[in-house]
Amino acid sequence: MKSQPLKIFIVEDDLFYGSMLEHHLSLNPDYQVKKFPSAKTFLTAIHEKPDIVTLDYSLPDIKGDELFGQIRDQSPDTKVIMISGQEDIKVAIDFLKKGAHDYIVKDDDTQNRLWITIQKLRETIELRKELDTLKEEVAKKYNFQKVIIGNSPAIRQLFMLMEKATQTNITVSITGETGTGKDLVAKSIHFNSPRKTQPFVPVNVAAIPRDLLESELFGHEKGSFTGAAARRIGKFEEAHKGTLFLDEIGEMDINMQAKLLRTLQEKEITRVGSNDIIKIDVRIIVATHRNLLNEVKKGRFREDLYYRLLGLPIPVPALRERGNDIIMVARHFVEGFCQENGLPKKNLSVEAKMKLLAHSFPGNVRELKSVMELACVMSEDEEILPEHVNIISQKAGALELGTEGTLKQFTTRLIQYYLDQHNHDVLKVAEILDIGKSTIYRMVKNNELILQA
Repeated sequence: MKSQPLKIFIVEDDLFYGSMLEHHLSLNPDYQVKKFPSAKTFLTAIHEKPDIVTLDYSLPDIKGDELFGQIRDQSPDTKVIMISGQEDIKVAIDFLKKGAHDYIVKDDDTQNRLWITIQKLRETIELRKELDTLKEEVAKKYNFQKVIIGNSPAIRQLFMLMEKATQTNITVSITGETGTGKDLVAKSIHFNSPRKTQPFVPVNVAAIPRDLLESELFGHEKGSFTGAAARRIGKFEEAHKGTLFLDEIGEMDINMQAKLLRTLQEKEITRVGSNDIIKIDVRIIVATHRNLLNEVKKGRFREDLYYRLLGLPIPVPALRERGNDIIMVARHFVEGFCQENGLPKKNLSVEAKMKLLAHSFPGNVRELKSVMELACVMSEDEEILPEHVNIISQKAGALELGTEGTLKQFTTRLIQYYLDQHNHDVLKVAEILDIGKSTIYRMVKNNELILQA
């Protein structure tokens, strides 16, 4: 696919010199060149977001450095090339420090230097645009409803909180049992937020040895400790302008918690073995399967860090709390596995569905995925039967559901199980199982169910 023309704006009050540059650059058909005789006329078009601006240092209406500042504020991705009759090296260095891409002195070789500079700069700009496009594609993949399957009240509440989390840079604390998909929630929040084109850097705190975590997060200088053969950039620096996801934050050592707290308060880090302070702009998302407030009470987690990280709490529901979502997620896994392995499409039998709904799934979505993939392998035709659903262990108190019995018997036992689990709250059970409350009351009236007050 052919790339879009490179948009170049020339800001030059010398009409002859400006026309000469315009003609010279327009010889390349891939360049879209516009000329502006003053800063004010240029500013009326800055909303077009040019890729490159060649800027005359000595403009009559606005000083070059002032205009340069406005370009940085209004179109930060635009590359600026200063063109000046001054050979003052201090001026050139000052502009380069402020972010100008190049500083070219007006002489007989200006056109050629400008041509070469723009050619090289074009490669960088096109790579950046390709990267932004790829990031946009990644963001589309993390649409809430595509990443997290379900329509239960618990999941609708989760989506509502996730939507709120995308609208600001508030710290997010995700809680939930192992296997519920806390990492997917974190990724979805990032890739739907204003930071979606910036890095998403995940760190599993539990997987990193305590004595290496500081170096992993903050980086280190060469020779700062045995084995530090070169400088290393830490995860905070990698995540600059983006999101740092600290998974299993409850496993962090108490001493490391103090260093993390200081970093969050000061918004700066210092690499191990260095005294240089590095400012950071990072959005923090944390996740844990632990109850951090209980950890605080037990003295294993700092209270000040707890409140610093609390931000917007997002609980991810366990699979057993999601009712009929279990079937939706199971179908999703079956379709995906069959497609990936070239198997014919398979359907879940009614009895297989009932067996899934009766299981407590202590391993949550991760366990369900494993169960359904095995069921696809064990099933020899287009229907997955209950004997193909190999549930290895049942959590204490879960409903034991065999393969014998009528559908009505299965249904009765299933509804009674959910009533017992939810304090006989008819409205809640009806919502979880996606059935009418009148159905439950009718079965109670017919002595098919026991409803305790």
